[in-house]
Amino acid sequence: MTAPLLTVAGLGVAAGRDTLVREVDLEIARNERVGIIGASGSGKTLTCLALAGLLPDGLTATGSVRMAGVDADLLHLSERRLAAVRGLRVGMVFQEPMTALNPTMTVGRQVAEVMLRHRTVPRRQVRGRVLELLAETGLPDPDRMVRSYPHQLSGGQRQRVVLAIALANAPDLLICDEPTTALDVTVQARVLELISSRSAAVDAAVLFISHDLAVVASLCDRILVMFDGRVVEAGSTVQVLTAPQHEHTKQLLADADLTVREGS
Repeated sequence: MTAPLLTVAGLGVAAGRDTLVREVDLEIARNERVGIIGASGSGKTLTCLALAGLLPDGLTATGSVRMAGVDADLLHLSERRLAAVRGLRVGMVFQEPMTALNPTMTVGRQVAEVMLRHRTVPRRQVRGRVLELLAETGLPDPDRMVRSYPHQLSGGQRQRVVLAIALANAPDLLICDEPTTALDVTVQARVLELISSRSAAVDAAVLFISHDLAVVASLCDRILVMFDGRVVEAGSTVQVLTAPQHEHTKQLLADADLTVREGS
């Protein structure tokens, strides 16, 4: 049996004596798509940030996070080693792209920077690869786009730039935390299709965090449901959404008015 790409055991997040996330266990296989759903405050975003080593000051993570090919627990890596994992082995797309982009740098420079930092593309080839990435994520006129600044783009265009950065080095895992929440429905559908198609193109597994059951149902193979900092239900997408066991899952389904067909 192939070893999991990511193994999370007993993950907890605390603020002093206050426990915010409790005993999260999770395995993600290579090329698998796993969703974490839950209402606001359920702990899903803190779980995501803990996995990436990006918890805010004052919060601490406990437990174990292991990634295939990394010889130490991610929770215990130095910031330097963790930075080497982020952007190379793990790509990230967050809810508000303006917080992920540098307003003083052009789009082209920001996409180039992640490849230059990890030395995945020879310097003389970087500009050509940047143009390819922008085209692959559906951005119009890449030659103009590389010279643009984030504030000159629409929300959907900025999120495509973040996706291009996240996938630039063909990571093993793509973590997406509410990446379409701030977008209108039409743009949301396009960005979801890009996440699906571009992650598949580089054989990346996806961990997708959302409160939107319809989005998770369309993208993910398996689902974990979080409530009050705990995973209260887990299983295949069809299993969880057609035969929910926990009351919180049932309430989320009722609120979403979502129907999932067997085999969908």
